[in-house]
Amino acid sequence: MRIASPLIVTAFRLLIRLRRYREIGLVALAMAVGCLAGVVVTTMSRVTNLAHQWLYMLPSGERLSEQESLAHPALALIPVAGGILLALLAALTRRRFKRQPVDPIEANALHGGRMSVGESLLVAVQTMISSGFGASVGLEAGYTQASAGFASRIAEALRLRRRDIRTLVGCAAAGAISAAFDAPITGAFYGFELIIGTYSVALVAPVLAASLAASLTAGWLGAFQTTVEIGPVPILTASDLAPFLLLGIVGGLLAVAVMQLTTGVERAFRLVKVPAWARPAIGGALVGGLALLTPHVLSSGHGALHAALASPVGWQMLLALFVLKALASALSLGSGFRGGLFFASLYLGALMGKAYALILIATGLTPDLSPLIASVIGMASMAVGIVGGPMTMAFLVLETTGDLAITSAVLTASVVSAVVVRETFGYSFSTWRLHLRGETIRSANDIGRMRFLTVSRMMRSDVRTVSSGLSLDGFRALFPLGSTQRAIAVDGNGGYAGVVVVADAYAPDTAEGRTDIAPFLRHREAMLLPSMTVAEAAKLFEAANAEELAVVESLHTRKVIGLLTEQYLLRRYAEELDKARRDLTGEG
Repeated sequence: MRIASPLIVTAFRLLIRLRRYREIGLVALAMAVGCLAGVVVTTMSRVTNLAHQWLYMLPSGERLSEQESLAHPALALIPVAGGILLALLAALTRRRFKRQPVDPIEANALHGGRMSVGESLLVAVQTMISSGFGASVGLEAGYTQASAGFASRIAEALRLRRRDIRTLVGCAAAGAISAAFDAPITGAFYGFELIIGTYSVALVAPVLAASLAASLTAGWLGAFQTTVEIGPVPILTASDLAPFLLLGIVGGLLAVAVMQLTTGVERAFRLVKVPAWARPAIGGALVGGLALLTPHVLSSGHGALHAALASPVGWQMLLALFVLKALASALSLGSGFRGGLFFASLYLGALMGKAYALILIATGLTPDLSPLIASVIGMASMAVGIVGGPMTMAFLVLETTGDLAITSAVLTASVVSAVVVRETFGYSFSTWRLHLRGETIRSANDIGRMRFLTVSRMMRSDVRTVSSGLSLDGFRALFPLGSTQRAIAVDGNGGYAGVVVVADAYAPDTAEGRTDIAPFLRHREAMLLPSMTVAEAAKLFEAANAEELAVVESLHTRKVIGLLTEQYLLRRYAEELDKARRDLTGEG
């Protein structure tokens, strides 16, 4: 696929490579990526909203989730049709796409920002089908996936450096969120916190330029931007913050519960051995059944959010809606529908916050507490718990309300929620899904280079081995004091037997009459494997309390192939961390 003319590609390459103008070139490229993200958001939002109107017979301008009831009970079968369509799409693309698609967080953490355009477009199509047919998922994951995929491809075509590819992936994701919510600052902090993994002065210009360009492009093209309209909120003082500390704790705990519920649905499908191709249809049937109770559970919940904020219903109904929406989202994602919980977390937070305020008012604990403010702060705390990014969600609330008076309360609840989730669970929804696939990343910080820093690349292969049955005099003859620090002993079959520190064999208190070196063998069961990463090796050094360890071919053969010292490992680790820091800050 030709993504630009040769002349434009050459011009960008020259601008990026000329050190004096590199930042200008990167900002220009970031703006182009932001415009592309605006086009992606416009296209996906239009297609999805047209699907809602055609499939659910909606009046023009009405949101799917704001209906009081379905136009006809048979419409509850539409999510089933969406599940069947997803299964057919999976069958058609199974040969071409054999692995799980790499999302922007995983790409920046492990692959230097490199993503597949084909995989990203597949995710975007799956997301539009899922949300378009009414599954309780949002489009934001598809927005960021497709935008970041295009940005990564452009960066690779221009042969940019690793850090610049990662930056452009962050710019694209920032632009996608900015375009979706018409919130440039929110988009920028989404790029910093969730996709790039850090904030630095060198990143401000490109990320903010992409975010602004995307928002303007989407607005100019007439995208269905999911702005959150709150209206004026009362003024808060420092003494009003106490109830919102507890709200942050509640939001964090409920966020963990929703993530665990989603995982529980997946495990339930596997436990009853439902075939993977049948799961979306079954999940769609269950979501359709919930939609018969209330259509507020359908899609991401844009219309339902505004209805909930304006509705005078009691806290019992709000909690019932919370349970139904959380269940619908868990059933959708757990059964195989594609999407995210970005907007769903905002809706759930609004329901939780308003119910929290009404309960405190009803009990007389805080009769003056504003349900509207509690809804807004509940949105932030719940979204921080599920999506991550305290500053991202705080700015989303501030940009949508346009009121700085609630800044302290929003930030307080957001930080409390983030701490609760980190201490009790440790993951956001995005990184939790990766953890279930066997990855251990908790953020988009670039740890990919650490994965390639293995024991085989650090070990010394020129090691001398001796028999574990060698006499003490024979050992002293082979290794005079000062000739080397250590030797590796092997057994009769050539397998690793332990490490001998030469100084031990010459210690003053060495007993006379010892016939072999067996008593001096250290770390007999502590061995390194060549495939171990620097982090795994460091843990083994710490557990064995060793300064040097042998590297063996495998635990079965125990054949010695090298030696690694803890001092050298830590030095290489520090060097890689310093390289990563310089890449993030733009130094060097």
